[in-house]
Amino acid sequence: MAFPLYVYNIDENRREAKFIKKVDLRNTKWSLLFLICSIVSVNAFGMFQFGRFHGKGNLELVQHLRKSGVIKSERVFDAMSKVDRGKYTEPCDAYIDSPQSIGFGATISAPHMHGYALEFLADKLKDGSRALDVGSGSGYLTACMALMVGPKGVAVGIEHVPKLQERARRNIQSDHPELLESKQLELIVGDGRLGYPNKAPYDAIHIGAAAPEAPEILINQLAPGGRMIVPIGKTNADQTLFQIDKTMDGKIQKTSLMGVVYVPLCDKSRQGYFIRVLNFQIITKIYKNNILCSIPN
Repeated sequence: MAFPLYVYNIDENRREAKFIKKVDLRNTKWSLLFLICSIVSVNAFGMFQFGRFHGKGNLELVQHLRKSGVIKSERVFDAMSKVDRGKYTEPCDAYIDSPQSIGFGATISAPHMHGYALEFLADKLKDGSRALDVGSGSGYLTACMALMVGPKGVAVGIEHVPKLQERARRNIQSDHPELLESKQLELIVGDGRLGYPNKAPYDAIHIGAAAPEAPEILINQLAPGGRMIVPIGKTNADQTLFQIDKTMDGKIQKTSLMGVVYVPLCDKSRQGYFIRVLNFQIITKIYKNNILCSIPN
C-alpha cells in the first residue's frame, strides 16, 4: 500500500504553488521530511500558546490583562469582561493569551493585542461615537467597540469573506444580540482597504491586519479629532503598530507604539491562499527551499 506525499514549489511573487512530484512516504528521506512538516504544521499555534497565560474563563483572562498592565481603564475592562471570547473562537483555546485560527485564512488576535487596541482608542470610543473595525473577523473586537460607544453610537465591522462575516453575526447573536437588533453594531461584507464611506467620518478606526504603508483612503474617513490604530509593514518583515491622529484642523500626526506581527491587509483572493487553493489536511512551508508538502484529504 502506498502512502502518497505531494510536493509543491512556492512562487511567492505570483502567490502560486506548482506541483513537483508525488512521492511514497515509505521512502525514508520523504518520511523524515513529512514528519518535520507535520510537527511544524500541527504545532504552529501551539508555539504561539507556549508559556502564555491560560485562564479558566473570560473574566479570569481579562483580570490577568489588567494585572499585567495591558488594561488600564475601567471602560476597557468592563467591555472585555462583557464580551465572552469563548463565543468567538474555539472554547478550549479561547482564554489563552495567544492568537487563534478562525478559519478562512484568518485569525483572532491575542487578547493582549485587543486590550492594547481598545486602550489606545478608548478616548475616542465614547458614547455616541462612530467606530470602524477593518478586518472584523470573528466580530469580537467590533462587539467590544460597540459596547464602548453606547446606544447612541455605532461600531461597523467590515470583512471581505462573506462566510466569516456570517460566522461573526452568529457569534454576536449568541453573546450580545441586542447590539445587532438596535443597529449599535453593523456587519458589512466588503473590501476593508476602502473603508465604509456610508457611515464616515469615524472617531475611531481599528485595522486588524498589516498595511504596507499608511492607508490614505482610511485616514480620509477619520473625523477631525479622530484616531486610527494600524499595524504597518510588509509581510515577513518588521511591522510596527501606529497611532494616527487627525487634529481638529485636519493635520495628521503619526505615533509609533510597538513592534507587532500581523497577517497582511490583502484582498480576498490572497487571504489564506495555500489552504483554499490546495485544500490539504496537513500543510506547511519549508522556507529554506521554498517547498510545500502535504498529505491529501
